[in-house]
Amino acid sequence: SESSSKPTEEEELKQVSSLLTKFSFDDLKSATRNFRPESLLGEGGFGRVFKGWIDDENPPANEPGCRLITVAVKTLNHDGVQGHREWLAEVNFLGDVVHPNLVKLIGYCIEDDHRLLVYEFMPRGSLENHLFRRSLPLPWSIRMKIALGAAKGLAFLHEEAERPVIYRDFKTSNILLDAEYNAKLSDFGLAKDAPDEGKTHVSTRVMGTYGYAAPEYVMTGHLTSKSDVYSFGVVLLEMLTGRRSVDKSRPGAEQNLVEWARPQLVERRRFLLHGLMDPRLEGHFSIKGARRAARLAAECLSRDPKARPLMSQVAEALKPLPNLKDMASSSSYYSSSPNTKARVRSQMLLSRNGPHHHPRSYS
Repeated sequence: SESSSKPTEEEELKQVSSLLTKFSFDDLKSATRNFRPESLLGEGGFGRVFKGWIDDENPPANEPGCRLITVAVKTLNHDGVQGHREWLAEVNFLGDVVHPNLVKLIGYCIEDDHRLLVYEFMPRGSLENHLFRRSLPLPWSIRMKIALGAAKGLAFLHEEAERPVIYRDFKTSNILLDAEYNAKLSDFGLAKDAPDEGKTHVSTRVMGTYGYAAPEYVMTGHLTSKSDVYSFGVVLLEMLTGRRSVDKSRPGAEQNLVEWARPQLVERRRFLLHGLMDPRLEGHFSIKGARRAARLAAECLSRDPKARPLMSQVAEALKPLPNLKDMASSSSYYSSSPNTKARVRSQMLLSRNGPHHHPRSYS
């Protein structure tokens, strides 16, 4: 019968990497000070994430004795959209891989109904937080550094991992930042194995977040690594413009970022590129870099998936951008541009008051 063939939890976890620590529920209660509200870092489709402290199993030789390390503890919502299967997908996937642009999974807890994951703590939080919630705008060079790191993470998943994977939920809230603003991808519950050799795509129920998902995937459920490339294009556009992928508080024609920006992305005339850029940067961005990034976003957002670049090509194209110094603010056009201050003010209001999305699935 089906029930007897269903693997037990122990069997399912047999493949889990020996690199991971298995925690008891009491360990994690104690680490998060009993999941107190002050420890809450955020909430998503999976459940809540709490800040915690655990003993360092491998302290440096020059620091003998007990040392605490800061972690993020993610709890599974019993009624959440993501279930046990996705919890397991994350444990099995992240337990196997180590990469500087993927968040590191330290361990897990499976006890009675409790399902928790323990990650390295990312002190600067999510890219979403910095782009849309903080009052101080992220500097241009940092934005490009984050874009490059995130591109390297996706390139690893698609092209270098032992078992290639389609990430399927690439968005600003899933890009976490360490103290130096290095980008790390998090939340692998929706990740899917890439198609087997000879197959062009994986057919699957459409999951992901509205505004980031590739149109052909939404229409057909056909998933390829080029679906992730499209989502990367959306995020790159958010970093250039300071606007959310979908923002219902804007006028009708501006609510969908890709549709609003598409005509301007391929525009050669400089003043139209300025109209695209985040006014909160006040011209402190590289003109060459912005042009290249806009062209790259246009390629990633191509309506034809085959015309989109590979993520390794995207990473290569982004490499020089954080270091370009030809600032728009010192160009004659920008300093004479009218209404710059007014646009900065209105953009800040819209960015702060814009909606916050948690959807995971269209179905």
